[in-house]
Amino acid sequence: MSAEDARKIRLIMELRRNGVADTRVLSAIERVPRELFVPRTFDDQAYDNTALPIGCGQTISQPTVVGMMSQALNPGDRMKVLEIGTGSGYQTAILAQLCRRVYTIERHRDLLRDAEQRLLALGCSNVTAKVGDGTKGWPEQAPFDRILVTAAATEMPEALMQQLAVGGIMVLPLGPRPENQHVVRVTRTEDGFQTETLWAVRFVPLISGMPEETGKTR
Repeated sequence: MSAEDARKIRLIMELRRNGVADTRVLSAIERVPRELFVPRTFDDQAYDNTALPIGCGQTISQPTVVGMMSQALNPGDRMKVLEIGTGSGYQTAILAQLCRRVYTIERHRDLLRDAEQRLLALGCSNVTAKVGDGTKGWPEQAPFDRILVTAAATEMPEALMQQLAVGGIMVLPLGPRPENQHVVRVTRTEDGFQTETLWAVRFVPLISGMPEETGKTR
């Protein structure tokens, strides 16, 4: 067994201890090589249970958070999923293992370009990505069975809620300040929306609009 395999096994065991019990999610995390999604300067930390910077003021989430949010989303292999915040593409790659089609939006062009290259190298042919304002969702492809938001909203994003199919689930961090953020799960019913508060978390903010184009950022 290689040192990398041993680190991956230790991570999977830690995720189990931290509450990630869904075997499909654990299997997806085991299959996706996290080292491809972190900057080379952090190669030795690729399988540590920690968030890492990826440029543009963004991070690749802690594996426990990726596992718990994926589990809370409860994706099925025939579902169409919208991801807000592609980032490095790591969470995208996990979702691609778990559902039929992933639509992902990233507001930073450089991040999306690099993420698309990684996803292509991994053969994730069921992912469609674009640069855009994630707060607006992807109305042309709606409704979605699942929506995963990987940045913290200060209030419920109405546009995304309206793009959920009836019976659909959205999982997102919500809160006005990092110290007050919680992951919530929103389920759309025939009569409206049901909201559950799941656990405390700290995420970068969900920002509307597009960043200024200033050339390469990393």
